[in-house]
Amino acid sequence: MPAIVSSALVREWVQRSLSGLGDARAEIDALNVFPVPDGDTGTNLYLTMESACESVDRCWAEPGVDPSVEVTARAMALGALMGARGNSGVILSQILRGTSEILAALPDGQPLDGGTLQHLLGRAADLGYEAVARPVEGTILTVARAAADAAAELVQAGTADAALVVVAAADGAREALALTPTMLESLRLAGVVDAGGRGLLIVLDALAEVVSGAPRPSESVSPAEPASGPHSPLPRPVEAEATHHYGGPAYEVMFLLEADEVPVGVLRSELDALGDSLVVVGGDRLWNVHIHVDDAGAAVEAAMRAGHPFRLRITHLEPVVSTTGRTDARAVVAVTHGPGVAELLGGLGVGIVPAAARVRPSTRELLDAIRLTHASEVVLLPSDKDTRGVAEAAAETARGDGVRVSVIPTRSIVQTLAAVAVHDPTARFDDDVVAMTRAAGATRYAAVTVASRAALTTVGPCEVGDILGLVDGDIVVVGSDIAVVARDILTRMLAIGGELVTLVLGAEAGADLRDDLPVWLAEARPLAEVVAYEGGQPLWPIIMGVE
Repeated sequence: MPAIVSSALVREWVQRSLSGLGDARAEIDALNVFPVPDGDTGTNLYLTMESACESVDRCWAEPGVDPSVEVTARAMALGALMGARGNSGVILSQILRGTSEILAALPDGQPLDGGTLQHLLGRAADLGYEAVARPVEGTILTVARAAADAAAELVQAGTADAALVVVAAADGAREALALTPTMLESLRLAGVVDAGGRGLLIVLDALAEVVSGAPRPSESVSPAEPASGPHSPLPRPVEAEATHHYGGPAYEVMFLLEADEVPVGVLRSELDALGDSLVVVGGDRLWNVHIHVDDAGAAVEAAMRAGHPFRLRITHLEPVVSTTGRTDARAVVAVTHGPGVAELLGGLGVGIVPAAARVRPSTRELLDAIRLTHASEVVLLPSDKDTRGVAEAAAETARGDGVRVSVIPTRSIVQTLAAVAVHDPTARFDDDVVAMTRAAGATRYAAVTVASRAALTTVGPCEVGDILGLVDGDIVVVGSDIAVVARDILTRMLAIGGELVTLVLGAEAGADLRDDLPVWLAEARPLAEVVAYEGGQPLWPIIMGVE
């Protein structure tokens, strides 16, 4: 029987895709040599599809009520957009958006035909190419186009059967994937096919299984020789002198962006001049942006000019030498609450897990960050007391994977900075953890914020708009001026001594904090060293530490 357009078909497709990507995650990670050999493409594709799957599942949350194919298809695209990870994950989200556009326009219950599948795969490939500032052949894009071309060739020959068309598309993708090493020198030197293309093939095979009802090959794809003759449908090599050694920009920057289309066009141009591997996907005022740059701060500033960036993720690109297993290296993973500190710690080689305002990171986000280090020893820094429990849960799961993880209970970003400052990867693990724990524990922390509601505090009542000063998590001052409250807190903390004062300036910090406060400190405590960082965190104009 022919496949029927339905929300159940879409749901089964994403579920099978997720299962297949989960089974092949380690294999795909091991194939990852382009554009950065960091061994995480399989993980990123899995997490992207997991987000799509979770979004679809939410449509089915009400028992006995089946959502429409339009609702389900759009949920798939939105979930993929919101959860897209890495270069290939962002492109995959755009490919899924292309399929959802065609599916959402179909009436429920209509038989699925070959022509519809041709349009679906064609739109997916078109949007994939449109998303990438400088498309490179031999990647996931080539595999997507080959699938669309194979489907179009069969439809043009008069075939209307959806099962035949989708199987031909998957077979065309498989052939193209085998030839990707002939288009990218880095793949040829490593003797592997493209990792992103391998992941897309799994998604296409899942679609073929759902539509045709027949199982697809599950084995890995080996590199093949290019087709002979003048009519080969695939492009020839475009990477002139690439090697398998990475020498590109230092940081991967990813974020979601709320913005109109015109500012996003300007952002594309600005980011394209800053780095490479630029991918911008989305629409309807919600975008997912990925780029590799040397100046992460400049990329974030460009995003802020375009609109409202959130879920910022900055990763220091340190390629994995061997993706067959863990390294003997030790890694540090830290939660951050602002782009400035994220860039600072990322530049020191720390794995970054950005936290949104008033939202703690999930166990999965911390576990992903641990796993992406590929290290056998990991020190985890939660940076606030509410994240400690989540960090412990992630650490326990990672220990089950054979990773030695220690959680240092840092309750503020200034304690995390103090711990990182004394981190010694050459020391014994236990000695390193002890030293970092002592440094964090020796740092008293404080912060200033604005009251968002009326309440009764330990020092009296506060109203909306009052300035609250906290020391070690407790409210100790209620005032009306941010700088005055900050000085009051520092005076109290320094009264019992202190050699180093750390100031982390928030997004709303003014000149009274950025310029005047360090000058006041130099006059009031001339023997104390003062270090200030542009943290950029929301809600907290200034966070302070005294050691």
